Amino acid sequence: MALRHAVLAALLDGEYSGYQLAKAFDIGVANFWHALPQQLYAELAKLEREGLVEGRQVVQETRPNKRLFQVTDAGRAELESFATAVPKPSFIRDDLLVKVQVADRVGTAAVIGQLEERASAAAAKAELLGKLLRQLRGDAGEDEFLRRGERIGPYLTCLRGLAFEREHHDWCLRIAAVLRERQSADAER
Repeated sequence: MALRHAVLAALLDGEYSGYQLAKAFDIGVANFWHALPQQLYAELAKLEREGLVEGRQVVQETRPNKRLFQVTDAGRAELESFATAVPKPSFIRDDLLVKVQVADRVGTAAVIGQLEERASAAAAKAELLGKLLRQLRGDAGEDEFLRRGERIGPYLTCLRGLAFEREHHDWCLRIAAVLRERQSADAER
């Protein structure tokens, strides 16, 4: 997947300024695609040149003018083509895993601290995703929303993000405990 597809998918919900798109990425899209605001602005400009999004200038009296972007028919066609293509297998690329792999050779104290920090961050992200899920479904229960909700794609990706963050939290705490226990056993020898 390219950043272009994540941007087009985010814009399906309506017109967004670059700033609003960055906020949407921070909250909902970030559980499956990370991009810096500068990357998003550059991608919007590229998509506009290619005719996949169109932008319009909004004049504001008390603030600087802003541009709002929306997906064009060509952008929707691009997303349809992307959606039918065979997906590439997913993979993990995480510097913390490299640190865990070498922890027994280079020392565990720093790695334990980083695992605990990552667990805290995962717990906070899981809480945010839980709030977003409740917001997306409104007054409906989850089963009802999944059966009859108007737009469930963002909800389903948030469910995946929530499961990931919870599992990541548990894994980090477990590995920190294993390394701490080994550290104690080594100190007793």
